[in-house]
Amino acid sequence: MIFKEKLIHGTLIRRYKRFLADIKLDNETEVVAHCTNSGSMKSCLENGAEVYLTPVYDAKRRTKFTWEMIKINGDWIGINTGNPNKLAFEAISAGTIPELAGYSTVKREVQFGDSRFDIFAENDNEKCFIEVKNVTMKEGKYALFPDSVTVRGQKHLKTLMEVKAAGMRAVMLYIIQRSDTEIFAPAIEIDPEYAKALKLAVIAGVEIIAMQAKVTPEKIELVRKLPVEI
Repeated sequence: MIFKEKLIHGTLIRRYKRFLADIKLDNETEVVAHCTNSGSMKSCLENGAEVYLTPVYDAKRRTKFTWEMIKINGDWIGINTGNPNKLAFEAISAGTIPELAGYSTVKREVQFGDSRFDIFAENDNEKCFIEVKNVTMKEGKYALFPDSVTVRGQKHLKTLMEVKAAGMRAVMLYIIQRSDTEIFAPAIEIDPEYAKALKLAVIAGVEIIAMQAKVTPEKIELVRKLPVEI
């Protein structure tokens, strides 16, 4: 995923009300940026850290910038929760994730039951529903999800189990937008119910794939698959 225009550099003053962040640009101007990440952003939130923003030209939007990434311990971490869906769609369409290659049709935002999944893919042999989650939390060598309790995430796992029971392929795809982790696992201490639901989903046949992305101010690209510990 290549950024269509040059990002704007600044430093984080503070994040507040979950969806807002005060940023000081390099020219000393202070602006308010939209933060798409509704979670706690634990382990990727540090006042005074370098950030990059995307400018927004929609006259109807109150905030004129979207917060894309933050630099923590020398590593860029992608915090825009919309980007993993774009990354996944591009990769699955291009067949660059081996486990999800070979589909002739790939669509975004497809309904199943009372849930809307991020990606639907099919070929002559199978139909596949894929839910995509953004991962930014780190503990030691582990990339963890979620960073706050997610009832919606539990619902997605339940519906993926229903997809599998209906005879279709069901995949939970975690996109890790940081390069300093080695293993993916559920954040049991933060949301034990989500961890339980993930284990039940695996038992039911839902596939778990964790892909690590390299984040830079020019582009974000998937670079490797991480092992998963449930």
